Amino acid sequence: MCVSRLFKRVVFVLSVSVFAALALGFGLGEFGLFGVHAGGDQDGAYRQMRVYAEVLKKIQTDYVTEPSVTDVTTGALHGLLESLDSDSSYLTPTEYKIYKERPTSGVAQVGINVSKRFGYATVVSVVPGSPADREKIADGDVIESIGDQSTRELSLAVIRLMLEGKPGSQLTIAVVRPRKPDPDKITLTRSLPILMPLGEQQYENSTILYLKPGLLSAERVDEVAAKIKGAGKNRKVLLDLRDSSGDDAQQGIRLANFFIKTGTLATLQGQKFATQTFTADPAKVLTDAPVAVLVNRGTYGAAELAAAAILDAKRGDVVGERTFGEGSVQKTIELPDGAALLLTVAKYQSPDGKKIEDEAVTPNVVAGENAADDGEEGAPPKGDEVLTKALDLLKAKSA
Repeated sequence: MCVSRLFKRVVFVLSVSVFAALALGFGLGEFGLFGVHAGGDQDGAYRQMRVYAEVLKKIQTDYVTEPSVTDVTTGALHGLLESLDSDSSYLTPTEYKIYKERPTSGVAQVGINVSKRFGYATVVSVVPGSPADREKIADGDVIESIGDQSTRELSLAVIRLMLEGKPGSQLTIAVVRPRKPDPDKITLTRSLPILMPLGEQQYENSTILYLKPGLLSAERVDEVAAKIKGAGKNRKVLLDLRDSSGDDAQQGIRLANFFIKTGTLATLQGQKFATQTFTADPAKVLTDAPVAVLVNRGTYGAAELAAAAILDAKRGDVVGERTFGEGSVQKTIELPDGAALLLTVAKYQSPDGKKIEDEAVTPNVVAGENAADDGEEGAPPKGDEVLTKALDLLKAKSA
């Protein structure tokens, strides 16, 4: 049995390698899985196709038991898409049917924002007060399996679907934590998400306005705008984007525009995607006062775009850790057999031209992330090195 499992893994890895090599010579077409790139090495691509056909033939004739070629090919397709980036996915006909029919409201969750790194589901951030938070699941933890299924063999789209469910339903996951080799089996009870309020604090005799938006939805960015307007143009702003996420990239760009008068805020580019350039609108600027932004590895998506724009415009200091790295657009391509591709067709770039998904955002002031205890009113929480550093930087600047 062990030999069988080992051989299957070898076959899977081989299939992925062949398909990844094949991808160098072939593109994903609108009306089929493969279409030849103009000017590409067609002979090389055809050779790889012959290699894959030979591999399948050997598996069928020499493997210890008669294998399911469909399963092997499905695994290879999963691997091919994942080799491009974590957001690109191959969905089988069954998976795609579930994906299309998923409910859009009333969905219970466990409070984990997840992506994939090194082949496995990785926790980007945890929603405060959620079931995952109560079980001490943290940024950077790896979800090895959901139920009895390894996340290595699941696409990101399917992983996210599996984390959702009906209110009160349970989910068992195996979590690998840093510096602990054996996974912890954790059972979580799904609950309806609760949007945490906008975090707000005043520092340095109310000369510094601290805001922690969390999820960057349109409504939350509206709240941030109202707070900045109410504080006046001379109030310094400390924007805490640690563990802040958001799938709507436009909200991150909009947030950056509150502080930046002119220039490029971000660009969006792809091989066959019309380049979009997002430029600051002076009429949307809310303050000229100094600003600092806090980031960590849980800063994700829209929040990364905001931090990158402020950093590249030299509008303020970005303090903390390197962010997660997420900023792309996916296109759904339906296949004739009912399967589908969720394919990344464009990626967001910072004003300096760095792809957020590939390079993330590296702060200009690097500071460690430490556990923090609540401090006194008007004082930074004890042990929060990042917040303390940012406050020191802002105090040194004139309003």
